[in-house]
Amino acid sequence: MNVSPIRLSGTALAVAAALASVVAVTACSGPGTHADNTAAANLNDIQNIVVIYAENRSFDNLYGNFPGANGLSNVSAANTRQLDRDGRPLTSLPAIWNGLTATGVTPAITQAMTTDLPNASFAIDAHDGFNTPVTATTRDLWHRFYENQMQIDGGRNDKFAAWADSGGLVMGHYALNADSLPLWKVAQQYTLADNFFMGAFGGSFLNHQWLICACTPLYPNADKSPAASSVSAVESDGVTLKVAANSPASALNGPPKFVNSGNLTPDFYAINTMQPPYQPSANKPAAGGDARFADPTVATTLPPQTQTTIGDLLNGAKVSWAWYGGAWGQALAAAEGGQKGVIYSAPLTAPNFQTHHQPFNYFADLAPGTANRAAHLRDGGPDGAGFIAAIDSGTLPQVAFYKPQGNLNEHAGYTDVASGDRHIADLIAHLQKSPQWAHMVVIVTYDENGGFWDHVSPPKADRWGPGTRIPTLIVSPFAKRGYVDHTQYDTTSILQLISRRFDLPALAGVEARNAALVKNGGKPMGDLTAALNVAL
Repeated sequence: MNVSPIRLSGTALAVAAALASVVAVTACSGPGTHADNTAAANLNDIQNIVVIYAENRSFDNLYGNFPGANGLSNVSAANTRQLDRDGRPLTSLPAIWNGLTATGVTPAITQAMTTDLPNASFAIDAHDGFNTPVTATTRDLWHRFYENQMQIDGGRNDKFAAWADSGGLVMGHYALNADSLPLWKVAQQYTLADNFFMGAFGGSFLNHQWLICACTPLYPNADKSPAASSVSAVESDGVTLKVAANSPASALNGPPKFVNSGNLTPDFYAINTMQPPYQPSANKPAAGGDARFADPTVATTLPPQTQTTIGDLLNGAKVSWAWYGGAWGQALAAAEGGQKGVIYSAPLTAPNFQTHHQPFNYFADLAPGTANRAAHLRDGGPDGAGFIAAIDSGTLPQVAFYKPQGNLNEHAGYTDVASGDRHIADLIAHLQKSPQWAHMVVIVTYDENGGFWDHVSPPKADRWGPGTRIPTLIVSPFAKRGYVDHTQYDTTSILQLISRRFDLPALAGVEARNAALVKNGGKPMGDLTAALNVAL
């Protein structure tokens, strides 16, 4: 299906420009008012698109109580109740295996303290419950490709507890408001999208790939490679993992066990965390090999990828772009020295850099020594200092991606919600003062749900996704104010906006995703322009 935007004639554009101010004061299809918006004459008035990519939160987990959004007020006993592995309702939620809080967090919420939870969504931070605030780090949860699909259970979202390693924690959310988190206030001022889904099922590795190419990496001939043991054992439906004979029959008795929940599909696509072939990588250089490369004989080292990325399309159109990795410089120096350094450092320490959150580092045309790498992979600096310097000086490229370092990305298991939320809110404050702000659109989103439940069924598309619903904010002088946007989006919508604004061809994965949605009786993903006061 061709979803390229309609091109307006010169006359139509002139009419659109004349109507732009009317659009600014009359667009009011959600809560709040848009009368104070500054409207773009047309889409081309947007000169900078900035994408800030946080981690591992479902929409209901953070924004379930947001006024006007499709949140927890729409949840009933019927659409929150979790089923056991045999399809029968659980009598209670399973205990939170190994406790609710991460190692080293005090006061600890132990596993024994989490038994007999009602079979429903619950507030992690409730004073009459666990009283664990957004400043505390909870334990991590499974967020993997097949498990996510098994949890979604055909759109019923009723087996999150059944196919989890964290028991009842999957049903946890935060009872937040504008006084709790700075980004809530930002969302109230601009646009919050409440129908935005993660692009791919599963975890961070795959969703970062979908952010830049709408594609799933491939490991050619994996059955004859060091990664042969990582090929998943999957039932004939292509969705369900084969359950091991010694797996507990009930979720109440422990996490499930599988024959093999690996990093690869049976046809050798990489769907769970694999490491970059280039440093920084969690895999050291080969003994006596090039220090800039990861050891290719390690099972988790992914061969260099060659699919077309949004970076390739931007290069072809001579549009400037960059990926800013928080603490990238520190991690690179440590990795090329053969040391883990700040890579995968112990939980609760900084910066705790994640190598699989740097998707362009997997691609052959951005290999060490290439001009492409030198131009586009930039050091975001510790605590985002390098990125902030570019913001403040007004030197951001036309398209900028920013990935916060681990302790600032909101990922359960090694950081808390509050630290990352404050960091991103501070970035927005800098962006609002930037010389480039007047012509900027900022998209703040999360890579995936982190294993947390959400009550909205993802639309049915292709074998890769979309997965569970996640929060997304659109912050811009052109954004509708105080607006909750119910348009259907996913991670590929960001690519659609970039492609539409800069007149790029559509990525093959974006076209395939939209065609699959239509084939299954749905509609294509929006391109985020419904959140903006622009004449199209």
